[in-house]
Amino acid sequence: MGITQVLFWFLSIMAILAAILVVISKNPVHSVLWLIVVFVAISGHYILLDAQFLAIVNLIVYAGAIMVLFLFVFMLMNLNAETEPQKNRWLKIAGVVTGGALLLVLVAALKKADLKAQIAEMNKGDIGLIHNLGVTLFHDYVVPFEISSVLFLSAMVGVVVIGRNEREQKDMWPHGNNYGA
Repeated sequence: MGITQVLFWFLSIMAILAAILVVISKNPVHSVLWLIVVFVAISGHYILLDAQFLAIVNLIVYAGAIMVLFLFVFMLMNLNAETEPQKNRWLKIAGVVTGGALLLVLVAALKKADLKAQIAEMNKGDIGLIHNLGVTLFHDYVVPFEISSVLFLSAMVGVVVIGRNEREQKDMWPHGNNYGA
């Protein structure tokens, strides 16, 4: 068994265990932290498949930005026993039935799939490399890329202008603005 297979099994077991801990954790902050572990393990799988760009984007966007947002939301919420909704027995039964139906669909789909014939090529080719993505992006799609960059820049400027409060706007335009006059 090679180092790639050992890494694959380690990352797979880590992702599955962390995903189970996401579901069974009582504290939502702990669930978010375990979800970050799942995203790191998935990024490890992307690296094993030579898709460095997907790995970095997964870490930056999901494990970085979205999970930090979840953490802030959970920390700002007032989670205590009085505000927690009461557990309904019928909702638990519906959850078990829905989960069982999902399990049946997954088992039926995996039964029909021929997994032994589908082998992922690892460390071969250059399809997921960042260099090739950059060459394609700046050679074939340079005009749409530049248009989107101007669009994103104007959106950022718009957010800053909208986000300013009235006092800052008065300081910026001491004699009033000439837009409506």
